[in-house]
Amino acid sequence: MNLVEEPLVTAQNAQPARVAGRAMFMLDRVGVRFGSTWALQSVSLSIRAGERVALVGPNGSGKTTLLRLLNGLIEPSAGTVQRPATTRQTLLFQRPYMLRTTAQRNVAVGLWLRGARWRDACKQADEALSRVGLAALAQRNARTLSVGQQQRLALARAWVMASDVLLLDEPTASIDLNARREVETLLSEFAAGRLQTLVFSSHPLELVGRLASRVLCLQDGRIRADLPAQEFLQGAVTGASTRSFDGVPKWRL
Repeated sequence: MNLVEEPLVTAQNAQPARVAGRAMFMLDRVGVRFGSTWALQSVSLSIRAGERVALVGPNGSGKTTLLRLLNGLIEPSAGTVQRPATTRQTLLFQRPYMLRTTAQRNVAVGLWLRGARWRDACKQADEALSRVGLAALAQRNARTLSVGQQQRLALARAWVMASDVLLLDEPTASIDLNARREVETLLSEFAAGRLQTLVFSSHPLELVGRLASRVLCLQDGRIRADLPAQEFLQGAVTGASTRSFDGVPKWRL
C-alpha cells in the first residue's frame, strides 16, 4: 500500500458539540481495496457515543465504503478497526430492502427474531409505524410503498429495534422535496430523543446543518477535513475544506 500522507484540515482545539461517552469506533490507518482500487486510504478516526457525524464528499469518495466498514459488512484490507462488541447497530441504505409482506410485518419480524412474541412484536410495530406517519398503511405490501414511505418504514424498523448506532447512506436521496422534509424531521426527532450515535452521508447540506455536530470531508478515499459542523457550514476554514471537493456544493443553507 503506497500512500502519500496529506495534511488533515481540522479546527484548532475544537471539540465536537455532542461528545457523550466512550469511543464507539476507532480506525487506525485503515485501507479498503476492491481489486486494484483503494476505496479508502489511510483513514484514522475515532467516533464517540452520542456524536452526530456527517460524511460529505463527491460520488466515489468513500462515504458508503466507510459506513459499511463501520457496520462490519466489510473488513479492512489494511489497518485496524475497533467496533463495540455488544452495541446494536442499524445501517440504512439509500434504497432499503423491503420484505415481500406488509409494512407491519417488515417492522415486527426483527423483534420476533430477537425473541419477542409475535403479538407483542406486531403491537410495537404498529406504534413505530404510527410514529413515522404510516399507521394507515400498516397492512399495505411494503414493496408497493413510495420511495419516501419506504425510507420512513426503514426508520420505523430502526427505531423499534432501539439501535445505539444509526448509520445512514444518503437517507434523503431519490425522494421528492416533501418526503425529504418528512425524513429529515424524523431523523431530527430520533436523534434528539435518544443519545444514540449517528453517522450519515449526505449531499444536501441542509441535512448536515440540521443533524450533524461534526463533519468529515472525504475525497479519493481519504479524510481531507474533520471539523465541527458549525465551522464547516460557516466556511470558516478555506483550502481543502472548501475548494478541492468536486461535487460538494458550497455550504450555504
